[in-house]
Amino acid sequence: MLTTSQITSFLDDGFLPIGKLLDDDLVEQLRDEYDHLFSEAREEGRYRNLAILDTDDVDEKRDAEGQMLQIMQMCERSILYRRLLYDDRILDIVESLIGPNIQLFHDQALFKPAHYGEAVFWHQDNSYWKCVPANLVSCWLTLDDVDVSNGAMHVLPGSHRAPVEHDRTESTPLLDVGESVNADQAEVIDLPAGGVTFHHCQTLHYTSPNKTDRQRRAFAIHFMSPGTIRTRTDADTGDQLTEPMPISYSRPLLRARM
Repeated sequence: MLTTSQITSFLDDGFLPIGKLLDDDLVEQLRDEYDHLFSEAREEGRYRNLAILDTDDVDEKRDAEGQMLQIMQMCERSILYRRLLYDDRILDIVESLIGPNIQLFHDQALFKPAHYGEAVFWHQDNSYWKCVPANLVSCWLTLDDVDVSNGAMHVLPGSHRAPVEHDRTESTPLLDVGESVNADQAEVIDLPAGGVTFHHCQTLHYTSPNKTDRQRRAFAIHFMSPGTIRTRTDADTGDQLTEPMPISYSRPLLRARM
């Protein structure tokens, strides 16, 4: 479990770097499975390249000059990644931040290949999710040594306290807050392979391009409390509606304490 000072730091800043958490043997297994799943996905087109607009064209995704690759729900493709969701080392930290009842929202692999890995723009995760209350927590885990040169996460301390207006980019499916972020105030989180950092769903963050000869393989798990709802706009009336987050076997209860 986290210390009181660590919890206070997370509440104040909206993020908490932990550093090395997973042992090297497990990291190596996760790397092998990650590489296998991305190789398989590229052949079948079952992934997204967030550096370009959404397309079902396998060749267009694979051959694009920029690459920011995403596989959603790794836990549904791999028993190894499903098992990782229940790792007590991760869940103990999450419990310290959101309480003893923990449900999976979703997971995703985020891969920046060597030489042509693209950036992910400044954003708050909840600008996509629209969850209420906005108290989800994400674990961002690296399978490679990560620093500013190959795609480390940049975070803006204190930015989790309020939502920020986002715009759609023209050439990608990503959201961006544009020039409203003072990047000079950002902190860069360097992590070793097997390292983790946690952030609040409204913390502004960005990951830099990877133009090095090193891969940057990352995996994110997004946790919420059971009963979390989301807002959406009714397509016919334009009214703002609330609805429960969809719950299925693919979004299991990871921990519950009565």
